[in-house]
Amino acid sequence: MQPLCVSKLRPGLLVSLLALLGSLQAPLEAQAYPVYAQENYANPREATGRIVCANCHLAQKPVDIEVPQAVLPDTVFEAVVKIPYDQQIKQVLGNGKKGALNVGAVLILPEGFQIAPADRIPEEMKKKVGKLYFQPYSADQTNIVVVGPVPGKKYSEMVFPILAPDPAKDPDVAFLKYPIYLGGNRGRGQLYPNGSKSNNTVYNASAAGTVSKIEVSENGESSVTITTAEGTSVVDVIPVGPTLLVKEGQAVKADQPLTNNPNVGGFGQTETEVVLQNPARIQGLMLFFASVIIAQVFLVLKKKQFEKVQLAEMNF
Repeated sequence: MQPLCVSKLRPGLLVSLLALLGSLQAPLEAQAYPVYAQENYANPREATGRIVCANCHLAQKPVDIEVPQAVLPDTVFEAVVKIPYDQQIKQVLGNGKKGALNVGAVLILPEGFQIAPADRIPEEMKKKVGKLYFQPYSADQTNIVVVGPVPGKKYSEMVFPILAPDPAKDPDVAFLKYPIYLGGNRGRGQLYPNGSKSNNTVYNASAAGTVSKIEVSENGESSVTITTAEGTSVVDVIPVGPTLLVKEGQAVKADQPLTNNPNVGGFGQTETEVVLQNPARIQGLMLFFASVIIAQVFLVLKKKQFEKVQLAEMNF
């Protein structure tokens, strides 16, 4: 196949091609949350227990998960994930404008647990799930599920339909207590995986000195020139989004904030436990309770009979 030579394209075709490339880039940016983690980390949970989303989403925020205390094998149960935040606030978007927050989550299930197939999910549960799309973290890690980014106003509470494994069919699964790990974020991150800053974070002065010049480009980027005591100049480029806090002629210290911190979102993680219960144990427990109740009833009847015998002997 011959390489595409841009210089030989007709102007109209070139414009159409650029427009197509621009339209293809938008979905990639929208899917940033799961893609960043999936492309850079084989496992979203580090050895320390920290979920890797915290490397880019620096602010800590609460998340919550609710699951049943125990589940039976080969049954579908709900995992309710809550990512609370003030839905009236707006975040800085990639173009510097303000917009609503998106949310995303990664749910790390025990080995053998997975998202239930559509034909196994009850109708009532389907209504709670809505139009959420559950994506496996990788082809060989179907027990790790990624969701988002999705609109936060609609999905700040998500329902995950989970299918419990059956030890009778899977020899690697046992009737035990298993941990479930959750990571959830709202809003955009402050860092990209390569370590560079997004426009959703605070920018600091790279050197101490005096702000000698502030220039704003046509696309809204600000170039802050700092003249040091030695007479050298350092230029800090600030993307559109954060608000400048300094002005020309102002003295600044190294690492002093040049902008506000526009971030209103954050990331949180938590964990819970679920017991994969053996039905035989439940049946045995019910039989034990029934035998205890029957024994107590017979004991009371025997006591009443003994009291009647004693009363008859006394009257005789």
